[in-house]
Amino acid sequence: MSVARAELERDHGALTAREAPTGALVLGSDYRALGVVRSLGRHGIPVRVLASGDDRLAAYSRYALDVVEWPDVDRARLELLVRLAAADGRTWALLPSADESAAFVARNHEELSGSLVLTTPPWEVFEWAYDKRRTHELAIAAGVAYPWTIYPRERAELEQADLKFPLVLKPTVKPEFNRFTAAKAWRADDRETLLRLYDEARGLVDPDVLMVQELIPGDGAAQLSYAALAESGTVLQSLTAQRTRQYPPDFGRASTFVETIDEPALEEPSRRLIEASKFSGLLEIEYKADAETGVPLLLDMNPRVWGWQSLCAGAGVDFPWLLWRRLTGADDPPADALPGVRWVRLSTDLPTALKEITHRRMSARSYAASVLRSHEGAIFARDDLRPGLVELPLLARTLARRMRAGSAV
Repeated sequence: MSVARAELERDHGALTAREAPTGALVLGSDYRALGVVRSLGRHGIPVRVLASGDDRLAAYSRYALDVVEWPDVDRARLELLVRLAAADGRTWALLPSADESAAFVARNHEELSGSLVLTTPPWEVFEWAYDKRRTHELAIAAGVAYPWTIYPRERAELEQADLKFPLVLKPTVKPEFNRFTAAKAWRADDRETLLRLYDEARGLVDPDVLMVQELIPGDGAAQLSYAALAESGTVLQSLTAQRTRQYPPDFGRASTFVETIDEPALEEPSRRLIEASKFSGLLEIEYKADAETGVPLLLDMNPRVWGWQSLCAGAGVDFPWLLWRRLTGADDPPADALPGVRWVRLSTDLPTALKEITHRRMSARSYAASVLRSHEGAIFARDDLRPGLVELPLLARTLARRMRAGSAV
């Protein structure tokens, strides 16, 4: 390895590993993690699942070698990872599947990189996507449009600001779960409502992480994504998609029905963002098309596997497997994305659709047509049945717990 290459890996967490991994530690156990476990397991790669919380779908996969409990305390987490790194005489790659677990790895990049093959860039790169304040700085530098946004430091700024409604109140980061961070955004149609919501949000999160943003109108046809595998700011593989439905419908925490599309308008701004950040790894960039101009406006950068990534293999771009090949030094195979491939998570898509049908924004016939056509299932898989069988009981248990805690979502 050249000195220049070694410096590149140290500075930006480049994907080509000094030592090729022989097993994967998937950090997380929800449906995002399940997609990674299946992708790698189907290629014969040993996969360990580090499980936490209520959502443990990946722990039931036949492709999970075993399941290890993920601790609540950072020091215990580091000790566990160091211990697992030496297990079974393998070289383990670490693949986080959620924002906070990926942020944990990024913050501890130097300590973990000595014993594990990391797929998350170091914090100085990762934070461009993790914190929306930094993301907007990046967008300005890269010349990428995003919705009008302010970051009020105190209530008086909102009282005096020249505002055009409707607006949304959002957190710039979500390090903890509560009714505000779970909702993703709170809508305000007038100043009185905005001030009331702002006061409520201040009681749930640090006021420094609050942002107020214009609400971009439009239905699922305007919700667009660019997914990519990148190394040191260079896009290696990519795919574009339309997030037609999400749950909840207004400010979805997760997509429920997604279709791959051919959308060249996302290519250039996305590549500029990735190049400017020097990002390495998997990420999804979310946009919403402006109703008047059609220009895609940047909403989020998700610096980890995304909920609908299992769709991508059906479209010819199996991102976790392509990432693995990169880690092991294998040649990148051709991976042209096929448009028109559909993905659905019925357990959350059906409630979303019923609400749309009730409000006459969708017909029952059109909904049936969308899900009866051939599609990739988010959870169900013929070669891995158990996650599909336990999904509804796990969802019911999670909902019951949240209701008891007074934080039902």
